[in-house]
Amino acid sequence: MSSDEYSGDLVGSTAPAPSRPDVKKIEAAFERSIAEIGKVFVGQDELVEATLIALFCEGNVLIEGVPGLGKTLLVNTLSKVLTCEYRRIQFTPDLMPSDITGNSIYDMKEREFTFNAGPIFTNLLLADEINRAPAKTQSALLEAMQERQVTVDGTTYVLDPPFITIATQNPLEQEGTYPLPEAQLDRFMFKLIVDYPTQKQENSILAQYAAGQDNRNLSEFDLKPVLRGADVVTIQKAIRRVIVEPSIINYIVSIIAKTRNWHTIEVGASPRASVNILLAARAMAACHGRDFVVPDDVKTLTPWVLRHRIRLRPDAEIEGLLVDDVIRETLDSVEAPRR
Repeated sequence: MSSDEYSGDLVGSTAPAPSRPDVKKIEAAFERSIAEIGKVFVGQDELVEATLIALFCEGNVLIEGVPGLGKTLLVNTLSKVLTCEYRRIQFTPDLMPSDITGNSIYDMKEREFTFNAGPIFTNLLLADEINRAPAKTQSALLEAMQERQVTVDGTTYVLDPPFITIATQNPLEQEGTYPLPEAQLDRFMFKLIVDYPTQKQENSILAQYAAGQDNRNLSEFDLKPVLRGADVVTIQKAIRRVIVEPSIINYIVSIIAKTRNWHTIEVGASPRASVNILLAARAMAACHGRDFVVPDDVKTLTPWVLRHRIRLRPDAEIEGLLVDDVIRETLDSVEAPRR
């Protein structure tokens, strides 16, 4: 399915929108995107799926892992699959907020200030190694991530849709990093963890290099664009019509409520977490060819939404409990609705 073929189905139609989205077309675009990314990015199926789901429901993504696992490669590959504007910002300790948002410069000839837009004015923004910059610089992304706009010198500039921030970071215990502010962490829909590849996957990676392919040059992989920016916006609008039954809403609320009263959790999840679970569950349902959400959608993505939003009690951390383990415990304690 080419970008033009997809666009003919969803973009530019003058017919009234149906009451339910055409999820089969969304599923086809999702699967095609995964196949194209898979030409370069080997393994990490959950990471690829979650990133696409976040894109389809206007969510930002934080990807954490040690260097060399392909975090940046994934975003570079995604930018080739989407025919929309892409920018990368390499975060460093000396990066200033204006290096991200842009600034106003006085034009001597015109005798007025002109705004030079920064790299944040794009569709797909890669904030590479975001925890290498101090909190003041990291916070320059807050307004864009939440409200899809940037304010500079009292003037607000709206970002063109679609807009998504994908940030990568190394584990906090590595030297030369800064913890992300809590307010910024909460702006990320998902926090995804990149783990080491299996031996089979690593064999496939080395086989690519042995065959003369180098992922530093993506033109060697014959990547074909699947979606335009307009297609992504259309999918985002269509996903809002995916059905969420009251029982599913109650299930999400019950899970979040558990995090606020769980014995090993010091700080539970906010209402933004429950909203993000609902939005992501809609996108996951559509990407799997359904126009309704099921409990398994909620179970699958809840760790992605919650792992950066809850804080364990100090005694639980001393005992070696992991956030993902606690999230699974809370999920197991809530009865899922039955259809």
